[in-house]
Amino acid sequence: MARNDSIESSSNILSDNDTERIRKRALKILGNRNYSEQEMYKKLISKGEDSKISTETVEWLVELGYINDTNYADLIVNHYITRGYGEARIREELYKRGIPRDLWDEKLSIIDTTDVEDAAFEFLCKKLKGSTDKDDIRRATDALVRRGYSYDNAKVSIRKYLEES
Repeated sequence: MARNDSIESSSNILSDNDTERIRKRALKILGNRNYSEQEMYKKLISKGEDSKISTETVEWLVELGYINDTNYADLIVNHYITRGYGEARIREELYKRGIPRDLWDEKLSIIDTTDVEDAAFEFLCKKLKGSTDKDDIRRATDALVRRGYSYDNAKVSIRKYLEES
């Protein structure tokens, strides 16, 4: 009986040591940039860490407030808006970074359609540099769509560009 207690306590010590080591690793990872819960979990697993302890570590980081998917989603949306990207590209980034879908609509609702149209028009002007060539306009339209703007945004921007040219 004493032998079994000794075996159990040594496995708990090993688990406690693993937990402490993984927590330190996670804190070091967070020192570089923000992560979502899903990203941190995947990062720890990719480093060869135990799935159960990785899950516990992510939960611990959330409890401490070091990982907050809501705040991280705000940062992502604001970052890509200021860099001139459209809604589709921002959705892609939220998906790629593991932000839960139930946060997407709320976070994307802050996007002002006037700002989107202005940003699309500004990008189009930089891309075309005064050209009215059909091929240049097609390439610029494709570039807008790749940046996450809808075809409607692109159409409005092109119409405005052609009126001002």
